[in-house]
Amino acid sequence: MSILRGIRKAASGPGAALGGVLTSTAVYGPDGFLDVENISLSRDRAMKLSTVNRCVEVRSCTIAALPVYLMRESTKERLRDHRLAGVLWGRPNEAMTRFDYERLMQVNLDLRGNAYAWISRDNRTGYPVELIPLQPDHVTPYVALDSSLWYIYTNPRTGQMFRLSPADVLHYKAYSLDGIEGISILHRAALTIQTGLAAQEYQRAMYQNGGRPSGVLTTDTDIGGEVAVAKSDGSTEKISKKELIRREWEKIHAGPGNGFRVAVMDNGLKYQALSVSNSDAQFVESEDIRVADVCRFFGTPLHMVYAGKQAYSSNEQNAIEFTRFTLQPLVIQREQEDSYKLLLPRERADGLRIRRELKGLLRGDTAAQTALYKGMREAGVYSVNDIRALEDLPDVPGGDSRYASWNYGPLANWDALSIIRALGGQAPEGE
Repeated sequence: MSILRGIRKAASGPGAALGGVLTSTAVYGPDGFLDVENISLSRDRAMKLSTVNRCVEVRSCTIAALPVYLMRESTKERLRDHRLAGVLWGRPNEAMTRFDYERLMQVNLDLRGNAYAWISRDNRTGYPVELIPLQPDHVTPYVALDSSLWYIYTNPRTGQMFRLSPADVLHYKAYSLDGIEGISILHRAALTIQTGLAAQEYQRAMYQNGGRPSGVLTTDTDIGGEVAVAKSDGSTEKISKKELIRREWEKIHAGPGNGFRVAVMDNGLKYQALSVSNSDAQFVESEDIRVADVCRFFGTPLHMVYAGKQAYSSNEQNAIEFTRFTLQPLVIQREQEDSYKLLLPRERADGLRIRRELKGLLRGDTAAQTALYKGMREAGVYSVNDIRALEDLPDVPGGDSRYASWNYGPLANWDALSIIRALGGQAPEGE
């Protein structure tokens, strides 16, 4: 089904197609530019900062790799044979794998503050058959006069606007001030990211000039006046002698390939290099601070962007904290939105929920995980097959039995248990 044809069909009805202009409260311009405190920053330009690029990649790929399953809350039973199997575990739409879809949604969430997907449903059963990501720049949440929420989708080719029911639009939002529309990390971190880009430009300019500090050419000879210089088109232009000397010097010595070349001076010229300022000497330190600032906005540990000097044990703990404090809130929002809009009302009433598996990301602390499994098995909470399922391993014969230690019992029965043990497991006569 064509996306636009499907949306047009879903939005059909009185007043579904809107005319005129809808004023959006979004902070993005038509070309994807952010304008925050007189700072102009495009998403493409922000992604050229390596720290931003890595943070977005880590968050989106990690979310996309999480297993999705359907569970009944009352029994904790995982349902595998369900009409949503194709959407949840197969391909959400014809063009994307599940990984591609989830990654795109998270990238939109990080860079634009909102991620939208149109739910294409079976007209007969109402079950979702496809999830189509929508470009956030073409979708605007709209609150009508009767306080009902709608989503306005604008056809990028014709400019025609369609009103979509919120029941047919998955909407994941970033930090929000009104609970309706999210504010992207780029918007909140625009000043920090722009500073990092400026520092990157400073580095590039420094290396283009031979990787050396700028200097001063001095002479006792009079170099006042102008000279005629031939241009590439055959014409001439008049420039000062000082400008001519500067151009010739930069032609020979500027650029990475010309660094450390021997300078030949004439006409009494002398070169004096400018000393390195305190701000230049602290450039590397300030770079570390900028990287940490960007990571702080994204909630990403330094070692995941290949920065910092933490030990392995610290990195392992940081990864667990990343899962708990950065990924888990994102996952909970997805689970609640998916469960409410992808499941039918009767299924929600029956306790069905869509979940994502985070336990696999906590495997880094192997000693703690092993101790947990051992304690749970000895207490009879987990069976061998329960543990194997958590590790994505198949069941084994006899692995469903649960065991408990005989050395653990109520204090009230201590005397009787002591006598039984002393008699080799035989209860005293008369008892």
